[in-house]
Amino acid sequence: MEKFEELKSYIKKLESVAVAFSGGVDSTFLAFAAKEALGDKAIAITIDSPYIPRWEIKESIELAKQIGIKHIVIQSNIHDTILNNPAERCYLCKKIVFSTIIDKAKTMGVNVVVDGTNFDDLDDYRPGLRALTELEVVSPLMECEWTKEMIRQVSKRAKLETHDKPAYACLLTRIPYDTTIEVEELERIERAEVYMMTLGFRAVRVRSHGDIARIEVAKEKRKLLFNEDLLDKISSELKSYGYKYVAIEASGYSMGSLNKQIGK
Repeated sequence: MEKFEELKSYIKKLESVAVAFSGGVDSTFLAFAAKEALGDKAIAITIDSPYIPRWEIKESIELAKQIGIKHIVIQSNIHDTILNNPAERCYLCKKIVFSTIIDKAKTMGVNVVVDGTNFDDLDDYRPGLRALTELEVVSPLMECEWTKEMIRQVSKRAKLETHDKPAYACLLTRIPYDTTIEVEELERIERAEVYMMTLGFRAVRVRSHGDIARIEVAKEKRKLLFNEDLLDKISSELKSYGYKYVAIEASGYSMGSLNKQIGK
């Protein structure tokens, strides 16, 4: 808790903040800490775009209510610069999203935007971090050296529902680079992933390669797929969404697996 007090002290010095709020483990914990540190001088802002699953938007609204932080949801379309899913998509997208959040925060008299980048993220391939640096977005969890495990532990003590939530990412990460983004395709991917979640696979990705759905489940959950009836159900359901072929990634879920396409 001494570490938590240090984090609150850091946030207090910012005087007022707008938390870029996705409803994930990190941003939820940061929103909780910001509310504890600043009270009504902390707000949360969520971007609602076609590449964000509907269930995540709904969940972020509920989480903000539970924390008691003022929450703004901004509707946004897919920007032309990322419509073809370029290799620099994450950087370009972060630049657009956080510029929008910064503008909204300023209209509300808040000059500091904070995000949930944590200390572990420095070891990962995160092209979006460059955009955050350029826009002078502050990352309190990174600055105060909070690791993912620490965040989960204290989130559990604070009774935050996200303490054991698997990592998620926007739906654009399910589509190969240099592929034109279609809203219908994003909706199909979301339907497929939600279906897999109903089967008990919380950490799941459905990578979409045209007519092929490539399913990745957590490595320790792969053995649950070794069931002919279950495989038939999954194949039938996903094909009803428009896929012609349904494949299982033998190596299991791997964060950013499509980054191998660009050598990352």
